[in-house]
Amino acid sequence: MRMLRAASMMPPSIEPDAMSIALQGRQDTSLLQLMWLASPALPIGGFSYSECLETAVDRALVATESEAKMWLVEQLHLNLARSDLAVLAQAILAWQNADHERIAALNAWVLQTRESSELRAQTEQMGRSLLEWLRNHTTATAQQIALLAALQPSYPLAFALAASATQGSLRDCLLSYAFGWAENMVQAAIKSVPLGQSAGQRILSALTAEIPAAVEHAMHLQDGERQAFSPMLAILSAQHEVQYSRLFRS
Repeated sequence: MRMLRAASMMPPSIEPDAMSIALQGRQDTSLLQLMWLASPALPIGGFSYSECLETAVDRALVATESEAKMWLVEQLHLNLARSDLAVLAQAILAWQNADHERIAALNAWVLQTRESSELRAQTEQMGRSLLEWLRNHTTATAQQIALLAALQPSYPLAFALAASATQGSLRDCLLSYAFGWAENMVQAAIKSVPLGQSAGQRILSALTAEIPAAVEHAMHLQDGERQAFSPMLAILSAQHEVQYSRLFRS
């Protein structure tokens, strides 16, 4: 009798309603799509670039795990956060608002601020490849794809279109982009320094810890605060173009 009385006093179990299930399903789908975009397996060629790290190794600027970690952390904050991530934050909103003039202006800024032929070729090639990927998926509309194709698309603007369609939060989209960059750069460090896989995982762990702050900074930059002034990277990129032996395209 006591057990029956106690059971009757227990609160009823709450079953998730259809709206909650649908919302969770959309969030799960968005997260998976962003993971897909960040994956090195995405066929856009990101793994073939070192973004001047190979030249830094050749010039003995990076020779150890510690130096590789420091180099990439500084590149994240001084270059990626103030340039690509800042553009990405603004471009995602522009795609979502169908602001075509803004999209074109941001794309032009990316192309104009690449300081060497290699770095410009990288963003153009990855942008074209992601555009082709978008053509084979239902991620973007035909009108959006046509607009992007007419712009000589840069990678950040193509990624912004793909990310804007996921319905993920702006912060999650930037985290995805930054983590994809970090994975590619760590693989470049493993091959060029060279380093072992364990060292690579330690560097990736350090970058992962730094990425949220870089994303937060990028999200609050205005047009006049974006900048792509990275003289050391520009010099190393120019040197890489004539480097005797190369594994990477930049």
